[in-house]
Amino acid sequence: MSSVAFETQRAALADVVAIPVTPFAQDGSIDQDAHRALLRRLLDGGITTLTPNGNTGEFYALTPEERRLVTELTMDEAGDRSVILVGVGHDVPTAVASARHARELGAQMVMVHQPVHPYVSQRGWVDYHREIAQAVPELGVVPYIRNTQLHGERLAELADACPNVVGVKYAVPDAARFAAFARDAGLERFVWVAGLAEPYAPSYFSAGATGFTSGLVNVAPAVSLNMIEALRSGDYPAAMKVWEQIRRFEELRAASGSANNVTIVKEALASLGLCRREVRPPSRPLPEDERAEVAAIVAGWSI
Repeated sequence: MSSVAFETQRAALADVVAIPVTPFAQDGSIDQDAHRALLRRLLDGGITTLTPNGNTGEFYALTPEERRLVTELTMDEAGDRSVILVGVGHDVPTAVASARHARELGAQMVMVHQPVHPYVSQRGWVDYHREIAQAVPELGVVPYIRNTQLHGERLAELADACPNVVGVKYAVPDAARFAAFARDAGLERFVWVAGLAEPYAPSYFSAGATGFTSGLVNVAPAVSLNMIEALRSGDYPAAMKVWEQIRRFEELRAASGSANNVTIVKEALASLGLCRREVRPPSRPLPEDERAEVAAIVAGWSI
């Protein structure tokens, strides 16, 4: 990997890392026109890092063919306006095939979803990511860490074998654990992305993160950009004003074990007339009597 590509990847991760939704048409298929329009809205709003096939994009509810389509639509629509970080995962051969597909299309990085296997050993975690990273040495690789048992030393071990592991999406809801993990792995060695989005960004930035992921950005790109600008300048009071602004929206997303995480985002977009509200099982659309609160929150953002 060239030093220019390496620095481009690091800069892209130290930013708002948008996780686009995947809109569905009335017949249940991917609404390609709506998908492109939502991507253009993000790009026009100043977002320059996109993660197709992230969890807000309902990664686990898409078929392999649909995941390929989402990657292709994103690469075609974004062109050179964005750095693309493609979500990959499932079994190793599937993840490798997805990563190679992303490489063929011109993506710069892949994000490796947290393994969902019920039995994940720490050494096995390293083996899983190593096989994927070594299959695409030209691409930056970003592990998505939700495992509370994983030690920072294992990440360092992975990077020793795979220098293309350039960043980490850390999504354990514990700022103290993040601070310790990052320092055990190598604080300066990786770009640390707060993987629990805006609600955790201020605390994670104070411990060394320089970017954060966002699903809310689908609805209000300017709000997410306001937060990262405040955090970059070290203006935590300003960042917390944004935090207060989005607090209720994110509380609704996080309720009941994040059952409505994607549902709330799509409901907000539906209230703006930007896509249908439908999500796929095991998610469910928001009941009609709860939709008004989401619309009122969004209306208050003056989008």
